[in-house]
Amino acid sequence: MRANRDMELPEDFWIPIPLDTNNITSLSPFLVPQDHLAGSGTFYAMAAFMLFIFVVGTFINALTVACTAQNKKLRSHLNYILVNLAIANLLVSCVGSFTAFCTFASRYFIFGPLACKIEGFMVTLGGMVSLWSLAVIAFERWLVICKPLGNFVFKPDHALACCAFTWVFSLIASAPPLFGWSRYIPEGLQCSCGPDWYTTNNKYNNESYVMFLFGFCFAVPLTTIIFCYTQLLITLKLAAKAQAESASTQKAEREVTRMVVVMVVGFLVCWLPYASFALWIVNHRGQPFDLRFASIPSVFSKASAVYNPVIYVLLNKQFRSCMMKMLGMGGGVDEESNNISKENS
Repeated sequence: MRANRDMELPEDFWIPIPLDTNNITSLSPFLVPQDHLAGSGTFYAMAAFMLFIFVVGTFINALTVACTAQNKKLRSHLNYILVNLAIANLLVSCVGSFTAFCTFASRYFIFGPLACKIEGFMVTLGGMVSLWSLAVIAFERWLVICKPLGNFVFKPDHALACCAFTWVFSLIASAPPLFGWSRYIPEGLQCSCGPDWYTTNNKYNNESYVMFLFGFCFAVPLTTIIFCYTQLLITLKLAAKAQAESASTQKAEREVTRMVVVMVVGFLVCWLPYASFALWIVNHRGQPFDLRFASIPSVFSKASAVYNPVIYVLLNKQFRSCMMKMLGMGGGVDEESNNISKENS
C-alpha cells in the first residue's frame, strides 16, 4: 500500500501487508473476496480442511459427551475433565471451524464485523478452556499417582471445581478484546478472526495483551504439564526400578512414557505455532510476511478439536469401549470394567 496507509487504521480490520491502493476500505474482508492475498485454490483447500475439522471434531466430541451421559461408569473425576475438554472442542469446531469453512469457501468474511468479534471471542474462549483442561488433566494425574498431598483424595467435586476454573479463567482471558484491550479482527487470509497481533495503536494496547496471553495462557499451562508429567514419569520409573523383575510394571512404565510424550507433543502442535507467531509479530513490527503462512497457526489451533480427543479420549479404554458399543461395533464395556478403577485411581 502507499505511504499514507499508516494514517488509515480501520476500526474493524487491518491487512498487515503492502497493498497498491489508497483506499483500504475497498479491500475490506467484510465486503470483497480477498483474492489479492492468495489464489482461489488456497482458499478452497483451507475450506475443505475446515470442513473436515468441523465434521470429525463435532462427531468425536459430541460422542464423548453422549457416552458420558449414557454410561454411569464413565462419570469419574478424570472423565469429567475429559468431557470439559470435549465441550470446549465442540465450541471451537461448531463455531470456529464451521464459520471458517463458510468464509474460506466465500474467500472473505461474509458474516460481517459483529460476527467476526463473536467468532473470535468464542473460539478464543473454547481454545483457552481446552488448553487449561489439558493442564488440569496433567495436574489431576500428578495428584492421583504421585500423591504429593499424602492421603488427599481427588474426588468428582474437585474435578467439577477445576472445570469451573477453566471456564472462569478463560473468560477472563478472552473477554478483554471486547472491551478495548486489543480487539478481535480478521487474521491471516482474513477469513477467520482472532486477537489483533498486528497493529501498535495505543488505543488497543495490543502488545501487552499478547504478552498476557503468552504468559498466562501458554507458558503457565505448558510449565504445569511438563512439571506434572515429569514427576509422573519419575514416580513410575522408581516403581519400575523397585520391581525390576515385574514385566507388568515395566510395560506400564513404557506405555505411560509413550503417552506422556504424545500428550506433550500434542499440546505443542496445538499451541506452539500460534504462540510463536504472535511473539514474532510483536517483535517484528512492520516486517512483511506471507499471510498464507499466517493462517497456519490458526488452523493448527482449530485442528486441536480433532487430535485432542484422539489423544485423551480414544486412548482411554473406558471411552473407546463405550463409543464402540454406542456405534454398534462392540459391547466391550463389561470387558473393560475391571480396568476402570485402575485407570482412575
